[in-house]
Amino acid sequence: ISSRLASSLGFEVGMFAGSVASAMVLGAPDITLITLSEFVDQARRVTRASDISLMVDSDHGYGNAMNVMRTVSELENAEVCAMSIEDTSLPTPFGEKQGAAVISLREAVGKMKAAVAAKRDPATVVIGRCAAMGIEGIDGVLTRAKAYEEAGVDALFFTGLSTKEHVQAIRAATTIPLMLGSAPAEIQDQEFLAANGVRIALKGHLPLQVMVQGIYDALKHHADGGQPAGMSDRTPSAEIMAQALSSADYDAWQSEFLK
Repeated sequence: ISSRLASSLGFEVGMFAGSVASAMVLGAPDITLITLSEFVDQARRVTRASDISLMVDSDHGYGNAMNVMRTVSELENAEVCAMSIEDTSLPTPFGEKQGAAVISLREAVGKMKAAVAAKRDPATVVIGRCAAMGIEGIDGVLTRAKAYEEAGVDALFFTGLSTKEHVQAIRAATTIPLMLGSAPAEIQDQEFLAANGVRIALKGHLPLQVMVQGIYDALKHHADGGQPAGMSDRTPSAEIMAQALSSADYDAWQSEFLK
């Protein structure tokens, strides 16, 4: 439904985050509990539902470099157009704080090379995701960024950047398109980002958060004895529901094939 609505609003690319997958499939937080098969199945449902190009956050590729190759293959089969592979040490090692460790540069480069080698469609985009900012600082990030580009990834994805200087330093050290995770307002200037090679800048998971709040509010309204009419101003129009469910397509198919 989200992909259909996004497409109807003119979005060309959708992002399916690992945290959203964990929430939707498992009702669990983003702590690397979802399996590759569960993730791929959900991605396939999205690509089947609409024509929007789907980019996914495939975490650490669900294991070592060999697992990364399997991940790329399965996601391509699900008609995913782009996927990120990150250097965070996942699942969180015993005794470590979540997200507080990254794998070695050598291992990370091996995983990036494996992802690129596994592509069957040259149009598939492999994105090397770097989460080392809070661990190795900007120098470590620059070293990894250059190494991932040399490994053949099509784009680079960074989390934890906090200043424009970080973005500028990365742009100076690399040549391929850049992507940012949620970042401070100082960085969220579209002209600045475009001038420094950033092609995608994520803005968190607002649709999921609004959806959860909406479900809670509706259930709370009923629990308090409220009637549906009391929340009529919060419900979608018939037109929006029809877009979400592709009702026009199904009506046409029923008219053609069932009558």
